[in-house]
Amino acid sequence: MAEECLICKAPLEYLQEDVMMECMLCHKKELSKTRCVKGHYVCDECHSKGVADIMALCLAETSKDPIAIIEKMMDMPFCHMHGPEHHTMVGAALLTAYKNAGGEIDLHNALMQMLLRGKQVPGGVCGFWGACGAGISTGIFLSIVNKSSPLNKEVWGMGNRMTSAALAKIGEIDGPRCCKRDSFTAILAAIDFVKEHLGVEMERNIPVCTYSSKNAQCIGKNCPYNKVKHK
Repeated sequence: MAEECLICKAPLEYLQEDVMMECMLCHKKELSKTRCVKGHYVCDECHSKGVADIMALCLAETSKDPIAIIEKMMDMPFCHMHGPEHHTMVGAALLTAYKNAGGEIDLHNALMQMLLRGKQVPGGVCGFWGACGAGISTGIFLSIVNKSSPLNKEVWGMGNRMTSAALAKIGEIDGPRCCKRDSFTAILAAIDFVKEHLGVEMERNIPVCTYSSKNAQCIGKNCPYNKVKHK
């Protein structure tokens, strides 16, 4: 498979306890549960380097389809098969499509908030926290749209319900992790939620996966986006 360790392409392993790692790229030392089987470690910041490039893409985008928008991001050089960059990309694609579909937001400022908040969600949370970062990203998106804070009332609850709805759909498919599948699933859940609760209708199209050859854990025909199902 083409993408696992960014250094040597060897498979990743996930430890049950944090150990001190040194990033092979920036040499920062930090605790982590993730490394490749040869011992290489790349921190989340280095793994997501270049994610800020989505600002220019989103600000120039006219599509109302967040799936189409995130697929453009997935084709950019910074995006890997798996990684914490998806925790920002999901929300950024939704913010862009929401604005283009008539949502009243300052897209530039909203994207800046998405970049700041999304990068705080670490890699591997789908397994270690029981809350996939793609699902969390939908909650960040809705919190930005609703200008929510910990002291709000109605919109505070709506953000949590959004995250819950996305995580439920992701959980129904089961594992192992696939950042592409989980991102698509989270976005589709958000499209439905926003239409019902905010009255803004983004375009909704079911994607056909083109990434399975890069995913050592692909679940094949069990994936709702498997190309065989769409023939």
